[in-house]
Order: sequence, then C-alpha cells, then structure tokens
Amino acid sequence: MKNARHSTPDLSGATWRSSTHSGGNNECVEVADDIPGIVPVRDSKRPAGPVLGISPDAWGAFLDHLR
Repeated sequence: MKNARHSTPDLSGATWRSSTHSGGNNECVEVADDIPGIVPVRDSKRPAGPVLGISPDAWGAFLDHLR
C-alpha cells in the first residue's frame, strides 16, 4: 500500500466565522468556508493553535446530525 501524501493548505487568507448561536463569547469553534477541498475548524480561544481539516462531506453530515 502506498503512503498517501497530504499537503498543508495555506490558511493565511482564510475568513473564519463562528456560529450565530455562539453568543460571541469566544467559547466555540470557528470554521473557514473559503478553502477548497476541506473545512478547516479551530478553537476560537486559540486562533493561532492547531486546525482540524474536515472533508466537506463529513462536515455536512455533522451539521445534518446537529439539526
């Protein structure tokens, strides 16, 4: 089995947003919608911290489950 190569997307131009349900208290996750192929997710309290990259299909399924 071949090793899969993964590249780190450039998130320097990402536009981050949080849910309108968060209340603006910086205790939620943020997502960036403008990165092709992934949905980056980060902790709003640690904007310079790690980012989790989720496939658009998995993110959609997660949102459907929440609804």
